[in-house]
Amino acid sequence: MIIVGLIGKTNVGKTTFFNAATLLEAEISNYPFTTKEPNEGIAYVHFRCVCGEFKVKDNPVNSVCINGWRFVPIKLIDVPGLIKDAWRGKGLGNRFISVAAMSDALIHVVDVSGSIDDEGRISKPGTGDPVQDFREVEQEIVKWYYQLLKKNSKYIAKWYRQTARIDLSIYRVLSGIKVSLEDVKSSLSEVGLAGKDFDSWKDDDFKSLAFHLRKRKPTLIVANKMDLPFAEENLRRLSEEYKEYIIVPCSAEAELALRRAEKRGLVEYVPGEEMFFVKDRGKLTRKQIWALEYVQERVLGKYFRTGVQQALDIAVFKLLSMNAVYPVADEKKLADGKGRVLPDVYLMSPGSTLQDLAAQVHSEIARNLICGIDARLGIRLPKNYRLRHRDIVKLVVALRKK
Repeated sequence: MIIVGLIGKTNVGKTTFFNAATLLEAEISNYPFTTKEPNEGIAYVHFRCVCGEFKVKDNPVNSVCINGWRFVPIKLIDVPGLIKDAWRGKGLGNRFISVAAMSDALIHVVDVSGSIDDEGRISKPGTGDPVQDFREVEQEIVKWYYQLLKKNSKYIAKWYRQTARIDLSIYRVLSGIKVSLEDVKSSLSEVGLAGKDFDSWKDDDFKSLAFHLRKRKPTLIVANKMDLPFAEENLRRLSEEYKEYIIVPCSAEAELALRRAEKRGLVEYVPGEEMFFVKDRGKLTRKQIWALEYVQERVLGKYFRTGVQQALDIAVFKLLSMNAVYPVADEKKLADGKGRVLPDVYLMSPGSTLQDLAAQVHSEIARNLICGIDARLGIRLPKNYRLRHRDIVKLVVALRKK
């Protein structure tokens, strides 16, 4: 399952984002390190389901279809807020940075209203600096990568002398935190270390490599608390300073309010949509009416979306370039062996083949796979066919001999 990690300072709204995305009741408080352990939950990314294209009623099993939108589960991890010297272990930061590093993609949440101080304590909007907050957290992660390289330098040196491959030697140390061999090769090339003898590396070489390795981890910025004063000005500053990042304006509080209202049957709301509908205004309290009007005026009326679902979708489909693929047993009826229409969807990484899909579905299918059939075109697909987003394919397997 795809893992997306939430990082950022304390009190920027990560746990509210997490709760909104998962509807789990993780503790929310205004105290640093309220989250003592990483919260893990299931969130969903969504895309337009193919059921509308084929005009069929689907029967989702491993996912959900709501109003023609297919929601596919991912794992979301809320990493406790990081502060200065987290890489040294301050505030339990060291162990939690490692959790963040093992995510496939990261969502870096900042309080764009500037309502937290340097230590992550709640303050008045406009008194904090979200640009500096982002920079400090990123520096902590880079320093952690640096520390990891330095602490394992003797092992890297040993393997380098045995293989004469600095890329492989570093990869052996970092593969456990989802750093690929390609990440290592590209980073070494970018800093000019690919051909340099490891025994002659200086401290600055380790720092440069750590910085570029961190950049290889897909990351987007969530500019949270967009409904508060000073947010628009700070969003402009953040966008100018970090042009290389995708930045999503967000109000996690608004999304959480809408999802809770929907769960209680008070409104009709599909995550990621631009509007919601009140079912019966007469059943709402004054406080609920005020909250929903606030969400409409200050969030949806200005930014069209709360940003929570959008951030998750961007992380998976833009940063990771994942493709959602439907395997079926009957390409005519778009059904599985039990007659369920479009039951499953799998998120496949870019470059994944039909063989890779078969392995995701079942190891026995992968061993006996012959080919595939494209449900749209009815053509035969070889095992090495590279899957594309919203493909519907029948997996053709050899019959087992009795």
